[in-house]
Amino acid sequence: MWSITMGSTATEIEELESTTFKYLIGEQTEKMWQRLKGILRCLVKQLEKGDVNVVDLKKNIEYAASVLEAVYIDETRRLLDTEDELCDLQSDSVPSEVRDWLASTFTRKMGMVKKKSEEKPKFRSIVHAVQAGIFVERMYRKSFHMVGLAYPEAVIVTLKDVDKWSFDVFSLNEASGEHSLKFMIYELFTRYDLINRFKIPVSCLIAFAEALEVGYSKHKNPYHNLIHAADVTQTVHYIMLHTGIMHWLTELEILAMVFAAAIHDYEHTGTTNNFHIQTRSDVAILYNDRSVLENHHVSAAYRLMQEEEMNVLANLTKDDWRDLRNLVIEMVLSTDMSGHFQQIKNIRNSLQQPDGIDRAKTMSLILHAADISHPAKSWQLHHRWTMALMEEFFRQGDKEAELGLPFSPLCDRKSTMVAQSQIGFIDFIVEPTFSLLTDSTEKIIVPLIEEASKTETSSYGPSRRSNMKGSVNEGTYSPDYSLGSVDLKSFKNNLVDIIQQNKERWKELAAQGESDLHRNSEELVNTEEKHAETHS
Repeated sequence: MWSITMGSTATEIEELESTTFKYLIGEQTEKMWQRLKGILRCLVKQLEKGDVNVVDLKKNIEYAASVLEAVYIDETRRLLDTEDELCDLQSDSVPSEVRDWLASTFTRKMGMVKKKSEEKPKFRSIVHAVQAGIFVERMYRKSFHMVGLAYPEAVIVTLKDVDKWSFDVFSLNEASGEHSLKFMIYELFTRYDLINRFKIPVSCLIAFAEALEVGYSKHKNPYHNLIHAADVTQTVHYIMLHTGIMHWLTELEILAMVFAAAIHDYEHTGTTNNFHIQTRSDVAILYNDRSVLENHHVSAAYRLMQEEEMNVLANLTKDDWRDLRNLVIEMVLSTDMSGHFQQIKNIRNSLQQPDGIDRAKTMSLILHAADISHPAKSWQLHHRWTMALMEEFFRQGDKEAELGLPFSPLCDRKSTMVAQSQIGFIDFIVEPTFSLLTDSTEKIIVPLIEEASKTETSSYGPSRRSNMKGSVNEGTYSPDYSLGSVDLKSFKNNLVDIIQQNKERWKELAAQGESDLHRNSEELVNTEEKHAETHS
């Protein structure tokens, strides 16, 4: 039991005597933390008075440690609870097919694997985080003047909008002759000065990007193709830029973010993990039915870099190479949609912890959010992406019919409820994810902004206005992407407004019927395939 030393007030003694493990069973985490803080405050007071018996102090510290351990065990147990937000789905409000799709896609139905124990967070000084902000000044160099990738005029024009939320990646793909991923990779590696910082050979970067495009085109997927990879990479860039997260990340972490986004669906087969498992495919056997595609994406991309002419990471130090690889693996594996709810729970919990947010998990959330972001883009883009995705689902359904397998949810082209599926996707997946993203970035960035405002006269403080040049713009401009210019409220409100507008459009279409949507998806994909063939 808690040891009471001389000098404690009657109130403190009463509070400490009531501190038993009954508070650690079934009570909320907040109450546990409050109790623990009370214990530690008493310890500090006793130390300040200087009359603490060493034996008593040792007992008190041991007790505080046992309370902390109990808090940790209780919270871990809560996190591993298999219940999730899908329990809130009402059978009368969500069609059964949509409910089945959400359950089969965004939860792990086939037994739960205990998460590996959390790594200790790596604590970095605030100065280290702020110094990463000097990066901004080099972001807008004129890359089209560099020896390397030549930018066609149409690409230069399209990339002027690369910092915007609803950037039209389809326009970039057309302007670049079906090479949107290559130009997006090169553009962002240049803007963030990654080529210079990590001594990346330009010829290797171009060869690697072109090889990625070949792999993304391997299965001729309507959705999981090089355009999707370019779109996710641009979206990651937008989030880093406009939330201010790039000021929090190190140079290596920025490299990891852009690199992971570019490779995250490399050689995607256009079929789901569950399809691979059900058909006992080679990759399912290879990866033991665990995150089958995601494991392949990372492994195959790294296999490309085994070739000397594509080894973009050749000049990284051994430590940087290992740290980057660990980050990339964690981020890409986090795009396995079946881990969605566990990922959301883990991060939501970390927001309540005093130690702050885990860097790798925050980066994983950014990539995951970017991967499912099209419902938060303009209706024109969102609708186009939806039709492409549904056609990909339908093609899987066609294969399932040929193999005598039951249709996976949303894969029967004759009966799938497209509008209803998107409404469910937005309600239960997209809105909660972006809400958590904005909450996380706010917790990270607001203290940095406050710190920067105190040191704005510093020679390296990112709160001063940055002098940046447009890398693909013949003219010059000076956008302010310093910490002081970050507007998280506008970032959040813009997302909320667009998502709500798109949801209302789907509700209107659901009321009109689904037949037109099915016909539109087929027409859209057929048109794009013919267009792609003319450029191949």
